[in-house]
Amino acid sequence: MSLRDIAKEIGCSHSGIDVMLRGQARAAKPDVWTPRPASLQADEREVIMLALHDDLSMTEIALQLGRSLSTVTREVKANGGRENYRVWPAHQRALENSKRPKPSKLANPVLCDQVTEWLQKFWSPEEISACLRLQFADDPTMHVSHETIYQSLFVQGRGELRRELARCLRSGRTKRRVRGPVEARGKIPNMVMISERPAEVEDRAVPGHWEGDLIIGKNGASAVGTLVERQTRLLLLLHLPDNHGAEAVEEAMREAICSLPSELVRSVTWDQGSEMAKHAKFTVATGVPIYFCDPHSPWQRGANENTNGLLRQYMPKSTDLSQHSKDDLQRIQLSMNERPRKTLGYMTPLEKFTELVALST
Repeated sequence: MSLRDIAKEIGCSHSGIDVMLRGQARAAKPDVWTPRPASLQADEREVIMLALHDDLSMTEIALQLGRSLSTVTREVKANGGRENYRVWPAHQRALENSKRPKPSKLANPVLCDQVTEWLQKFWSPEEISACLRLQFADDPTMHVSHETIYQSLFVQGRGELRRELARCLRSGRTKRRVRGPVEARGKIPNMVMISERPAEVEDRAVPGHWEGDLIIGKNGASAVGTLVERQTRLLLLLHLPDNHGAEAVEEAMREAICSLPSELVRSVTWDQGSEMAKHAKFTVATGVPIYFCDPHSPWQRGANENTNGLLRQYMPKSTDLSQHSKDDLQRIQLSMNERPRKTLGYMTPLEKFTELVALST
């Protein structure tokens, strides 16, 4: 290798290499760090660099080393790729990564404050992690994984985030666990089942198809209706101050649907709840068909189920939902529609819906 290539490899000037070769420098300190046996060694990194210079494939390099293909590809990708892989920087990076304990990224007060602010707005850790990378694309110190945020909230001893912020998560729990409640639903006459729904609804290619349900308050005495547009995830909340019977739900749905452009209201998919007993009346009044899910199949209204889970951050279970006025619901609706969503590429539902309205006019 030329002096310039050697200098680039070990991270110094080529004149420094020339001085060393002429014996005018002190003896270099030996590398005293030895990686654990399961990790790549310095001589293996030399083999990788030389093989890359010879244009060998990753599979051929892995066979030559007796390592798995994924080990070699991760090593090369993490250290500049095929064109820029260098032994010494890669070895030093492995040394830094091996040091324990590692300081938490949330020890950065600016990052911690930003994460706290968005948690208090009920954003999920995954939404926060993605938006940090978008908003601070050129500042790696402001990037943090969603798993780090969860660990700071859930794992004792990682207290960069206040433990009470765990209540801002959708589940409101302070530790992870799985739940699977099953709701019983009644039968409704003249239902049109989801199997008869047009195929265009399934792939979300055409806007204007909505999913709906009720979220129920304490002891089943109060409720709020929800309608979610499948393509944009736009949310409409139905105010049901007096009761959530079939007449009240039908009236609230009709009012909400009629406030939208007709080309953006094509169908509604609902669960088999008794609140839909007046579905035929709604369809006659609006021209919008209602399709019913199969029993115990909430995934058939996936967008609505996900949104209802987010809404529980604003309207927790076992609380009286009648205490929320129409203005309260409008504020919650706006907050939800201005929340970035992963499925929309971290656009907000309001941005996506506005885009559709502009295209349809």
